[in-house]
Amino acid sequence: MEPHAIVGRETELGELSRLVASSDGQALLVRGEAGMGKSLLLAAAAEQAGALGHRVIRVTGVESETTLPFAGLHQILHPLLRTMPGLDRTTQEVVDTVFGRRTGQAPSVMALGIAALDVLALASGDAPLLVVVDDGHWFDPQSAEVGGFIARRLAGHAVRMIIAVRADTPSAWDSAAVPELSLAQLDPGASADLLRMRAPGMPPAVRTRVLELAQGNPLALTELPRAVEQGTADGMTAEELPLPRRLEHMYGDRIQDLPADERTRLLLAALDGGGAGTPAAGRPRYRLQQADEAVARGLLVQDAASGELFFRHPLVRSALLQTATPNERRAAHGRLAELHRADLERHATHLAAATVDPDETVAAVLERAARSASARGGATAAVALLTRAAELSPTAGPRSRRLGDAAFVAAQSALLGTADELRQASDRLGAGSPSPAAVVTAAYTALYQHGDVRSAHRRVVHALRTMPPDTDTHTDSGTDSHSAVRTRLLNLLLATSLFSADPALWSVSDGLVDAQGRSADETTLLYRDVWGDITRRGHGARERLRELFGRLDEEQPWDVMRLSVAAYYLDALGDYRFLVRQVAEREVGSGAVTNAMTLLQVVMLDQITSGDWDAAERTGQRGLELTTRHGYTLFEHQYHGFLGLIAAWRGDAARATEAMNRLDRWARPRGVGYLTQLAEAIGAATGLTEGDYESAYAYAGGLTAPGTFTPYSQQAPRTLLDLVEAAVHTGRAAQARAHTDAALKQGLPAISPRLDFLTAAAEAMTAEGEAARAAFERAAGHPAAADHPFELARVRLAQGMWLRRARERAAARTVLAQAADAFARLGAAPWARRVQAELRATGAPGNGPAPGQTALTAQERRIAELAAGGLSNREIGAQLFLSPRTVGAHLYRVFPKLGITSRAALRDALTGTAEAEPQE
Repeated sequence: MEPHAIVGRETELGELSRLVASSDGQALLVRGEAGMGKSLLLAAAAEQAGALGHRVIRVTGVESETTLPFAGLHQILHPLLRTMPGLDRTTQEVVDTVFGRRTGQAPSVMALGIAALDVLALASGDAPLLVVVDDGHWFDPQSAEVGGFIARRLAGHAVRMIIAVRADTPSAWDSAAVPELSLAQLDPGASADLLRMRAPGMPPAVRTRVLELAQGNPLALTELPRAVEQGTADGMTAEELPLPRRLEHMYGDRIQDLPADERTRLLLAALDGGGAGTPAAGRPRYRLQQADEAVARGLLVQDAASGELFFRHPLVRSALLQTATPNERRAAHGRLAELHRADLERHATHLAAATVDPDETVAAVLERAARSASARGGATAAVALLTRAAELSPTAGPRSRRLGDAAFVAAQSALLGTADELRQASDRLGAGSPSPAAVVTAAYTALYQHGDVRSAHRRVVHALRTMPPDTDTHTDSGTDSHSAVRTRLLNLLLATSLFSADPALWSVSDGLVDAQGRSADETTLLYRDVWGDITRRGHGARERLRELFGRLDEEQPWDVMRLSVAAYYLDALGDYRFLVRQVAEREVGSGAVTNAMTLLQVVMLDQITSGDWDAAERTGQRGLELTTRHGYTLFEHQYHGFLGLIAAWRGDAARATEAMNRLDRWARPRGVGYLTQLAEAIGAATGLTEGDYESAYAYAGGLTAPGTFTPYSQQAPRTLLDLVEAAVHTGRAAQARAHTDAALKQGLPAISPRLDFLTAAAEAMTAEGEAARAAFERAAGHPAAADHPFELARVRLAQGMWLRRARERAAARTVLAQAADAFARLGAAPWARRVQAELRATGAPGNGPAPGQTALTAQERRIAELAAGGLSNREIGAQLFLSPRTVGAHLYRVFPKLGITSRAALRDALTGTAEAEPQE
């Protein structure tokens, strides 16, 4: 390219020079308004890197590609992949999938970011690598998101990145958390020096005027002398416009004077990203040729080494788009659509821009491209493609359906405002009654933002009951029928019913599903059976789930989300963990964000189940931030509930109680039974952890009465062990046994391995005499026990207590030590203290307080000693001048401190801690 002197940027050049020559990988975001010299600074950095023997990859964002997922990332990686030796299989599969060279599940941002980082690190094996991204604000959101992921992790790699963006153009790089270098206007001295260099013979009066017009903008100072000389500075006279727009007008004046065929070639390159100084990146791209007049007018420059023609500045491309007539732009898009016929999404984008009149063939292409985009994590791009497909639909029926599909995808992308606009457009095509799109959008808003399950349920029921019978027709894009809409409404109805946990609402939902008869969708039938009355309908569902997961082809995020929820309730997430986490990460950014909120919940619950509680808390906090940012109040409260459950099991009673109260206050008046039941589960967990078994029994019994399993309650089977354990510790042996028998009679063990294990654990806790020995061994040795470490540790604690009472102290110490290790790993301190007390009672060494155990105060020790001596609360209160209620409150604090659960254990526990207690 033609060299330009860099004046007044010594500080900025120093920053870039230090980055290029640094011994460690790092990234820098260069921000400035158009014409401030970003491209020139990037070229200088690239030249320095080349002189040092570094490899340089230069790419440029293209405005017409901002809706094409991963187009920018493809520019970065493709030049490397073409010359790179074989990658490891995982990395190769990730890049092949995201760039369309193989079918399969699109990777998450994290998986793709790691794969891309691997490619960059491998490419820098022989020489350091510099990646230069110009016009980064035109990168598609997915590429910028992955690029930010990479840029934050370059330490330890011989890779550097410099990304240039406009200060006045929002982009996904704005939230990348990358160090920034801001370009300000040149000071008056530097401005004068640059102008003197570019136009040494300019008359003083003209020089003063140019300096006033340029306002310290290097591009203006460089171009205005030429414009004055050629008489093309008229575009600079509209001083009420921002300076970049005035520069754009100046370029526009030069473009208008070009020959028509040359102007067309420039327009094709501008629309397709040609002339940007980057290679073709593995796909056809229009190349600038035969443009001598444009070079002469300062619109293009020629690379001396390759002979390639490039636009002098991005504003030249902007000016081309502004000066072209609509017919010229459409004709150019038509030619580019042919050029990219092998690339579905790129072909569809240009085809849409080239088409004016309704055309069902074009609309069908756009619809297929939308499905492809959403399957690759580009749900927001799919909304635009479906909206345009609706505009090009020749008749009202397909137009309304495509608007409805666009509204559905927008709702899944946390774009409820956009969804509502699309819904209104769809309604205008109807005959006055609310369209399915209207019902779906209104129900989503009522449910997700307001928690109004009754209103959402009522709207969807009415829509289903008033829908006409299915009448299938076929188009190039597939089946255009009421059946697909009906299925979508039924799935939404079932989700609403799940949150309600209301048998009355579920009865209506069940009836509407049953009314489908043999035409009912298999996935809908699975959701009904698993999300609803799972204890009565869940038998055989795991096999059906496995078959439906196996059929997933081009996975849509909402399909994976719904099936993953079913997998959680069937305790089958371990089989699909990798897929669920991939899709969750993929959709968080610019994908189906609403689905990502639910998928992150599923990931969190899987982490809780598998005993990775620290990771579960991190996932919960991340999900909480995401839901709060988008105003999805229902999901926000779910995250508070799941975090409260972890707090309860870990002994943070204050945090658990706060979460429980938050849920109950918000959910109960709205009829969100799922959350009120979650609140009661937190209460039961808190009681069990603190040794307050009466409270635990009250909460667990409120969820489902002993000996029964409340219909349509997901918490009823999940708290099986909680209710049995609380009943045993409060002397309600008959109720504990009745609940265990009910689990067996209901067939819970056949629904999932976890429920089989919990039933076995309940049988052990309720067994009498020598039968308990074999029952505990069966429970502890259950095939599913290792997958549920917290419940297994509770079983071993109960088993150790039974063995100690049977005077088998050595055997007791073995299982109690296993329980102690598990509770310690989980961070369940009160449970660990309880085990330590049992171990001391077996004569195990180490009588000091367990880690995290709080010493008793003098008052608590005195009360504990009197209680250990057999005195009642009333008798203790009479001696110490306290009320019986106060004595009871002290004992509730004493028990968890000592790691015990009853008065009978007080004497042994006090003996073991005597030396550790403070003397007052």
